[in-house]
Amino acid sequence: MSAQPKETPLAESTRHAELQLNASIGDQVMHQLGQPGQLHSVQVRKLWDDHFRVNVLVGADAATIHIADCFFLVTDTHGTIVASSPKIVKRY
Repeated sequence: MSAQPKETPLAESTRHAELQLNASIGDQVMHQLGQPGQLHSVQVRKLWDDHFRVNVLVGADAATIHIADCFFLVTDTHGTIVASSPKIVKRY
C-alpha cells in the first residue's frame, strides 16, 4: 500500500487561496445575476492570468443538470469582476 504524497504548506496555501478566489468570483456573479430555480452549482474555471469562465448549472437531479448561464470574466488583482462577456444582468 503506497502512501499518497502530502502537499507542501505552500502548495496547500496556494490551493486555499485559489478556492477562496473562485468562491468570491462565483458569489459576485450570483449577486449580479440572481439565483435561478433549481441551482445546482456555480463552476469557476481560471483560463489564464485574470481571465475566468463561470458556468451556472441548474437542474433537479444529475440527469437534468445543464448550463443555464455562462460568462467569460476579467478580474482585477483582488478578484473583483471588471469585465464580463456577455454582460451579467439580473435575470432571477
